[in-house]
Amino acid sequence: MDDIPREHLSGSLRREAVKKHVAAIHVSGKLTLLQRKLSNVLLLNAYDTLTNRSRHMIDARTLCLMIGYNSNDMETLKASLRGLAETVAEWDMLDEKGQQEWGVSSLLSYAKLKGGVCEYAYSPALAEKLHDPKVFALINLNIQRRFTSGHALALYENCYRFVRTGSTGWWELDLFRRLMGVDGSSYYESYKHLNAKVIKPAVAEVNKTSNIEITPEVRKRGRVVSEIRFKIRENPQLAILDLDDGAGLRHGAVYQRLRDLGVSDRLARQWISVHGEAQVAAKLDYVGERKNVRSMVGYLSAALDGDFGDDADTPAPQAPASPRAERLRRVQAAVKARTPTQRDADRRLFQSQIEDPEARADFERHGWMSALNAKGIFAFWEELDPAIFDGVG
Repeated sequence: MDDIPREHLSGSLRREAVKKHVAAIHVSGKLTLLQRKLSNVLLLNAYDTLTNRSRHMIDARTLCLMIGYNSNDMETLKASLRGLAETVAEWDMLDEKGQQEWGVSSLLSYAKLKGGVCEYAYSPALAEKLHDPKVFALINLNIQRRFTSGHALALYENCYRFVRTGSTGWWELDLFRRLMGVDGSSYYESYKHLNAKVIKPAVAEVNKTSNIEITPEVRKRGRVVSEIRFKIRENPQLAILDLDDGAGLRHGAVYQRLRDLGVSDRLARQWISVHGEAQVAAKLDYVGERKNVRSMVGYLSAALDGDFGDDADTPAPQAPASPRAERLRRVQAAVKARTPTQRDADRRLFQSQIEDPEARADFERHGWMSALNAKGIFAFWEELDPAIFDGVG
């Protein structure tokens, strides 16, 4: 919301943080990243009138802007709202008299889009729980917009409410899998897979992106990991996170050669980060020797992505593929295996998550082979298929 004019928002939307009830956090693990962000914004919009209004409304374009979805395509928004209505919220907690209370409800009882307005409602029982001021976590919407992984945002939500105590306490692994939305997956029954694909990447993103830093600790029964907890402390670097824009790369000779060639600042830093200065320098030398090339930048991009060798039309001699090249090959294979409808939905969903205009334009031009979005593309497909990059260095 840091880039949303506050005068365009009203009521509770002017707040930067939403009270997120523990019960809702615990059951939203299976939500996608977009659905999780959407759920938080809808709750923020409705919070002040949760218990005295049966329905709530928000401008659809404002809603898209607040979740970082800058597309006019309402189909993705419809699909996300449908997902919230189909997701079950379950709570099991003590009431004010100390009696155990269990309940279940859909996250949204209904939602509809009409005339550019999104109207929605919560069941009365769930609205009461969501509005309970005694048990909540503060979810900062400015921070949630930074997240690119649903697992990372889920972990952040479940850890942040314990920031004052400094630890989540011990969670059984079955509960943790449920919180992360990977319960029921035989792949994640293995702690090795759970740690590699969910825990480590999510912890890294939380520590880089949010206002807390977390450290996982595990307990074993025999040789098998049975429980996990996260030590939590406030992140003192939050205020300067956005300053880390790769400025150091700008002092190198390779960066300057790219800029002299007409490569944009962001793309130059991306290529150096992905391929390394030595590889980019070699490709610059190779491209510089070519004659009758209409677009040097386009040819350099093709040389880097295609790993061209000594001849413009001939790939380099066969050698073991680089990890990046192998990942791209597997992404291409995964895309090819999807149906046309699925491919279109995948592309629209990923594009809706791109906030930077230059990165969005690069994805529109190059699709899943976009160099500016390589990291996000790999994370996107790994979330769809956790085993897609197994064995890649």
